[in-house]
Amino acid sequence: SGVTFLVMGGIASAIFGRARVTSDIDLFVRQSDSDRALDALAKRGFSAEVIYEHWLSKASLDGVTVDIISRSTPDILLDDEMVRRAVTGRYEGRRLLLVPPEDLVVMKALAASEDTPRYWYDALGIIGHTDLDWDYLIRRARANGPRRILALLLYAWSNDLVVPEDPVRTLFDLVTSSVPNRDRRHDPAGASS
Repeated sequence: SGVTFLVMGGIASAIFGRARVTSDIDLFVRQSDSDRALDALAKRGFSAEVIYEHWLSKASLDGVTVDIISRSTPDILLDDEMVRRAVTGRYEGRRLLLVPPEDLVVMKALAASEDTPRYWYDALGIIGHTDLDWDYLIRRARANGPRRILALLLYAWSNDLVVPEDPVRTLFDLVTSSVPNRDRRHDPAGASS
């Protein structure tokens, strides 16, 4: 089909981090390839539908669901650097091209919410089980969500995961240099209602 895609989501998290159950296959594609990827699956007998035009389509066949994702939270797109840094992994006997673990950490941490706390723990699992290129991770964090990634790394430290000091300091300096003075303490008695 000529579509460039990288596996992400639960499968990539299980390969890089900790084993976990997943109910689908998540493929990260360029936005320009999203329709072609969906068409290729439809030609192979999958029922296919666009869920959210700007980021998600789904295809399913015989209980297998494939999510075609062209934009990750908040606004991360598949780019040439990600493709160049893709990692080959094995899952259930199949050889797969995976989103780089550093990008997956950033995407998982940024997408984690009250409804999807497992994403946060997926990111921690990757940090705990994968040798990361910290400079690359910081570059990706800087572009997409340095505060959240700093919080993740501090939380990883609190769980005794090995995180080098340099990335934490770099993100801390970046985050605090752009924050207004927060030295004032909240005074509930002085607050007006």
